[in-house]
Amino acid sequence: MSAPMVLEGSMTREWFLAYVEQVLASTLRPGDTVILDNLPAHKGTAIQAAIEASGTWLRFLPPYSPDFNPIGMAFTKLKALLRKVAERTVDRLWTVVGDLLDAFTPTECANYFAAAGYDQE
Repeated sequence: MSAPMVLEGSMTREWFLAYVEQVLASTLRPGDTVILDNLPAHKGTAIQAAIEASGTWLRFLPPYSPDFNPIGMAFTKLKALLRKVAERTVDRLWTVVGDLLDAFTPTECANYFAAAGYDQE
């Protein structure tokens, strides 16, 4: 997994734009595709421009289509790992989330996309 970020509180359009500009954009290459769900915070011309500036395609999932969202499978695993670790402080939890992302292999992440119906090219 690349470009993780932990946010305390609700995702807003402003926070998501900051994430795209400061975290995600540096990981994108021309020809990549960014797939987002329909959270209102994910939409806006500034967000679209920031993603597409690197030659990246931006696509939105159809409404109410969790089966097409590979991040759901990753979150299921992450939540199970978090329950096992059982951290109870916010500061420590942020560190643990970062550490746990190392448990996701590239092959496993590719399998999440395959299970959601995406072709692996």
